[in-house]
Formats: sequence, C-alpha cells, structure tokens
Amino acid sequence: MFFAQDRSNPYWVGDSPTDLNAFRRGLEYLHAMQDLALEPEMVNLLESVRDRATILTWIGKNIDAVNAILQQCLLACHDCFHPQERRSMQIFAVPLAQSLGLDGLCNISTNPMTILIDVGRVAPDGWLSIVAHEYAHAHIASPGHHPSFAVVLSHLCLGLGLHPPDESTEWTLRSWPPYTPTPTPLAFWRGELGGMRTETVRPSFVSNC
Repeated sequence: MFFAQDRSNPYWVGDSPTDLNAFRRGLEYLHAMQDLALEPEMVNLLESVRDRATILTWIGKNIDAVNAILQQCLLACHDCFHPQERRSMQIFAVPLAQSLGLDGLCNISTNPMTILIDVGRVAPDGWLSIVAHEYAHAHIASPGHHPSFAVVLSHLCLGLGLHPPDESTEWTLRSWPPYTPTPTPLAFWRGELGGMRTETVRPSFVSNC
C-alpha cells in the first residue's frame, strides 16, 4: 500500500514540506487517485522516499493545470464520436508506481470510467497519444488489444491527426500510438521543468473529427 500510517497523519519520517497547504492537498489528491486506480498500490511513492515531500507539494500546487491539459485531450477524443456514442469518462494525471512500468491505465469499473496518465513518463507531445490509447480501452470497456480496440483506436488516430496502427497485432496495438518516453519519469513530478508553465508542457494537436 502507498501509506502504512493512518491517513489522518500526513507525515512520514524525514518529510519536511516547505508549503504545508500544498503538501496536504497533494497528499489528499493521491489518496483520491488510489481509490480510482485498479489497485491502491499502483499509486505508490514509497519507491521515491527522498522526493515524497517535494512531489506532493508540487502536485498540490500544479495538478489542476496538468489535469486541465489532459481534459483537453479527452475532449478531443470525445469529439471523434457522436454525443450518443460517447462514454462517461474522467481523466487525471498521477505518478504511478515506477516498478509497474505503466505510462497510463484505464479503470472501466468506476463510474464514470477513469483514465490515469503518468505524464512524467511521457514527453508532452505524446500526451494525446497515450490518452487516445486509454480512451480506446474505455470506449470499448475492455482492457484487451483485440480487433474492436484496433477499430476504435484507428478511428481516433485518423480524427486526431495521429498515424493509425500499421497492423492490428496485439504486439503493435499495445504500444500504439507511439510516443517518446522520458528518461527520468519523476523529474516532471519534482517540478524540474523550470516551473509549471502550461504553455511549456501543453501538447499541440489538430482534431479532424
């Protein structure tokens, strides 16, 4: 689990947040994300003991701006379907447990369905690509990379100006659309991009839907 202590106690030994209100807000946010993940331990900062206070404080200050960008990506995907075809979805940025090696996930068991994206693991110009991939899972309400997924993903790619899958094999679809991973996933969450300026990390895309 992410927290061994009671949630009423927001501190770990060694934590020294410089902004207590932001730290608490970041902590509450990650608690909420645990409840939306497939398993609570998927949202886990125990692997980054030194950086917990820094990451939580940064999240408390900046997560609304990051989520607003992801929401734009989600709406762009919605625009590729008629209103009656759109599924109820919500999307959030969150640092996922590094040991999982996951850039994003879709929890189809929540209502609305939840997409979680670890934006620290994906270069900003790839945010739309990872959102489109997880959106396709949510749209068909299935975790598999099968023909139905390929159809929806291809439709999204064409509408969003992304290259559609070259082939419909499971191996190809599991990592499509391609995007550039970041070399140090936690750097984003530590605020090492020179400050959170939305124009710096905002992905650019053109919707043809």
